[in-house]
Amino acid sequence: MKKIRIVFVMVAGVFLLSASRPTKGPYDEKYRPQYHFTVKQHYMGMPAGMVYLDGEYHLFYQYNPDTTAEGFSHLGHASGKDLVHWEEHPAAIVPDNTPGDSGFCTALPGSAIVDHRNLLGLQTGDTKTMVLFYTGKGCGQRMAYSTDKGKTWQKYAGNPVIPYDETDEASYPKVFWHEQTEAWVMVLYRKPELDERKQGFSFYTSTNLTQWKYQSHIAGFNGKPDIAELRVNNRPDDVRWILMEGNGDYVIGSFDGTAFKPESIRLKSDYGKKFTGPVNCGNIPASDGRTLQVALVKNEEWPGMPFHGQMTFPSELSLKKTTTGTFLFRTAAKEIEKLPDKQYRWKDEKLIPGIGQNLIKKVKGDRLRITGRFDLKNCDSFGFMLRAGKKNPGTELVYNVKRNTLSLMGMTIPLEPVDNKIYLDILIDRASVEVFANNGRSAISGILFAEENHDDYLLYNTGGELQVEELEISTLRSIREETE
Repeated sequence: MKKIRIVFVMVAGVFLLSASRPTKGPYDEKYRPQYHFTVKQHYMGMPAGMVYLDGEYHLFYQYNPDTTAEGFSHLGHASGKDLVHWEEHPAAIVPDNTPGDSGFCTALPGSAIVDHRNLLGLQTGDTKTMVLFYTGKGCGQRMAYSTDKGKTWQKYAGNPVIPYDETDEASYPKVFWHEQTEAWVMVLYRKPELDERKQGFSFYTSTNLTQWKYQSHIAGFNGKPDIAELRVNNRPDDVRWILMEGNGDYVIGSFDGTAFKPESIRLKSDYGKKFTGPVNCGNIPASDGRTLQVALVKNEEWPGMPFHGQMTFPSELSLKKTTTGTFLFRTAAKEIEKLPDKQYRWKDEKLIPGIGQNLIKKVKGDRLRITGRFDLKNCDSFGFMLRAGKKNPGTELVYNVKRNTLSLMGMTIPLEPVDNKIYLDILIDRASVEVFANNGRSAISGILFAEENHDDYLLYNTGGELQVEELEISTLRSIREETE
């Protein structure tokens, strides 16, 4: 009897101990981003379009509603009014024919538009029709529409708008309005005759959104396409186009409505190995005028999480001419300024190796924004240790002065100083880091898995003096606290 009592007490003790441990609720899991968009549960892949209509942004994405693994692809849907807070909705597109089939006719990413001229003749009242273009795997390029601001979706009865061809791999339709020719244009990834040497982007045009005419093909591009018209240095008399592929690499050139003519070498918009599927937001009001972009920050696994995949924080795109050429600049969208909570500021601080303590020792947190301007003086390098803990030095972001390179998580990128200064804008969330360097000239996006309570930071320099001209660090509020 004595042994039975002891066992009972031990079991009861274990039960009470486990019951007293706090459990993580939805949106508060160990690696759950706190101000980047994720789905509540299951798999999210590349963005499948983004569009603005009547005061709301609508974001679409590849989605598996059954597991955290890729497959049985739907197109998910979320909306929000400020690029920060998002509300998930039922999937906009479910596979066309095939309950339970993990491949055939599943919906792969494309793009979203607003039928502002009512070419489909479906408009109800003053509400413009939203249209989604997507690839049905093995089923051609397809279209669906909503006449009630995305609440419900109907597939176009005449699908596919471009038929499937078993000798031609084709996917990821990017559709946009070309003002100069007053026509809709589709950019489509293709591998004609399944020949790797011919893979690239094809251009089609339409005046009614349902019938598409082939115009041209440019080889040498891979993955999901995107395209945007941008002013150089914001001058209306100097306009160029950027043609971007699935990993964010881009080429600057001209576009006449039917063909793209490159004028630059291939350039990188983001050096992160996890950055994929960037998409620009359509139908932005002229009063805003920005070119906005989101992309997926992918990873093979999200350990122990009920979700898979995270979007980048929305960014703003611009073309700028520098002393070394014209380049695409990416910066965090201004809406990031809605999130700061506690702020720390330093100005004109001189750092000498081995003298003084860590300038930012008092900063702690798993979601931060760090912005700074650093005069290199005569130092050899400087950097940050991010998300450090007592037994872990953290993740290093370091600028090498002699090599003019910026390194993070195994990625090293070229970065020339501007007047001997380096500018950094760093976004840190529970599972990610995004770095915009030199006012957006270069960017790195990646996944950063740190242990809980690893929330310390270090600013250091080596070899000589570093002048911290300006440094601001803000802890950021969680958008999840308002959506639970």
